[in-house]
Amino acid sequence: MALLSLGHACVDVYQGAVAALVPFFVSERSYTYAAASGIVLAASLLSSVVQPLFGALTDKWAMPWLLPVSTLVGGAGVALAGVGGSYVLTLLFVAVSGIGVAAYHPEAARLARQAGRGSHTAMSWFSLGGNVGFAAAPLLVSVVVATGGLRASPLLVVPALAGAVLCVAALRSVRAREAAAPREASPVAVAEDDWPSFVRLSGAIVCRSIVFTGLSTFIALYGRERTGGGEVSGTVALFVLYLGAAVGTVVGGRLATRHGRLPVVRWSYALTVLAVAGVVLVPGPLLYAFVALASAGLYVPFSLHITLGQDYLPRRMGTASGVTLGLAVSIGGLASPLIGAVADAASLRVALAPLIALPALGWLLLRTLREPGAGSASSS
Repeated sequence: MALLSLGHACVDVYQGAVAALVPFFVSERSYTYAAASGIVLAASLLSSVVQPLFGALTDKWAMPWLLPVSTLVGGAGVALAGVGGSYVLTLLFVAVSGIGVAAYHPEAARLARQAGRGSHTAMSWFSLGGNVGFAAAPLLVSVVVATGGLRASPLLVVPALAGAVLCVAALRSVRAREAAAPREASPVAVAEDDWPSFVRLSGAIVCRSIVFTGLSTFIALYGRERTGGGEVSGTVALFVLYLGAAVGTVVGGRLATRHGRLPVVRWSYALTVLAVAGVVLVPGPLLYAFVALASAGLYVPFSLHITLGQDYLPRRMGTASGVTLGLAVSIGGLASPLIGAVADAASLRVALAPLIALPALGWLLLRTLREPGAGSASSS
């Protein structure tokens, strides 16, 4: 699990890096808000479409080689995004990175479930790795790009190289454990898939995704505007957003162990409504506190979404992982151009205001869900 978590961190650096590059595209290339958010859309669009396909493939065939290969592809795309000034090439490279990230997650989530033996806590540590990668992305991008400009972006491939090595080591460890484990005398019966519950869960995750992607795309620019600071204040706001996500993920696994997954998920969505309202409405340094609360509320249920999805579709865990960890997460990027267009026409504050209602809609979708029956994950 440690190797898988570290590898996950190296991959998700590239999800966070795309949003972290937006302020530099605006300042160096004079992109409008809508054009800059189109960069995020390019990473999200192909990822949204491709990730469930990879999930369906991993339901039929184990594809462990995807982990190191997809890590390298994800890193190469972002590393090349700052080279040259062509908007079309930038979109292409970021889209390639999105495909790499999409290919990684379904197989990685399947292996994490296997390595953690269905534990909520183990899955939260795997998810934490990804969130640490998110949190590190703005700092990494700031150090590299603020120092050498967008042309220094090839240096951003370094985490991908490290991640590929970690993935290979993790795969060897899993294979060694499987070889040493005693074989089961008879196969264990698998519960039926619960598609209605899974669809409602996915709808709630989409609501959450739009909120987090909208904040991650524009919070650096919004932080500068609301605090009156410069680039550093924007970078701090983005870092706080990602750090809160990391803390929320770990807390979520522990809370689920004590109180159950669905109660924790519902309370998180309800409290996020108030936190996002604070982000949009409260000016000055208090903005950072509300950013931290909002990101924690959005990420407390993150790993729980994954295990719930897998338990609602026990016969199609790859598909469930591809949707809960991929499609429903990255689809939030599809809303970024709309938010950017409203920001160009009015203001960032007006554009972000509708995000307050989305966690409430997610709570309504989750309100009557029941804990999966047979085949549910261990709460250890």
